[in-house]
Amino acid sequence: MSPPVKVISALGSTFSHRVEAALCLKGVPYELIQEDLNNKSELLLTHNPVHKKVPVLLHGDQAICESLVIIEYVDEAFLGPPLLPIDPYDRAMARFWANFMDNKLLKPFWLAHLTEGEVQKGFAKEAKENLALLEVQLRGKRFFGGDTVGYIDIVFCWLAPWLSVVEEVTGMTVFSPELYNSLAAWRARCTSPSASKVAEPSGDQLVAYFTENKERYKMYAHAWAQQ
Repeated sequence: MSPPVKVISALGSTFSHRVEAALCLKGVPYELIQEDLNNKSELLLTHNPVHKKVPVLLHGDQAICESLVIIEYVDEAFLGPPLLPIDPYDRAMARFWANFMDNKLLKPFWLAHLTEGEVQKGFAKEAKENLALLEVQLRGKRFFGGDTVGYIDIVFCWLAPWLSVVEEVTGMTVFSPELYNSLAAWRARCTSPSASKVAEPSGDQLVAYFTENKERYKMYAHAWAQQ
């Protein structure tokens, strides 16, 4: 019998959303443990003493941290449809675009919505340029890997539910369906019942969460912009 699988997560964690998506696509049942990040539990601190962050995957007595690492572990440790491509070159390209998301798109996307003035304009320009690069990658395809959801889609999947939430709460828009029509179509597919099997919070829940924590996010964004 396979050891139980648990995910230490938190409401609003886009990185945890990736892990849940990977587990759902592999057909792996799991227990979700919601963490209060303002009062971190001993469970989280024990299993991720280095970064003290979510998500953490618990597979029996083994703890795996960092969402991209967890996705690859899930792909290798469990049966089910492969998440990463089989071909070595395609696998390398999938990892390249995952790295692009976390190191090139994530920061300007969030800071374009959470900063002001000239700083905001600079990050908005960078976010739009990077979205244009993703648009090119998707043209002529249903998903980044082809006809089915795969590794890159999982890495980017948080955009689908969060985009409209962030735009609504901040009043800022960097994503235009007219400019990025392939991404817009992909986003609709990712939120369809056939593609997304993750039990997501409702849009109202996410809006309420982000509204409540908006000032804290802006404080983090100010510090992030200085880096």
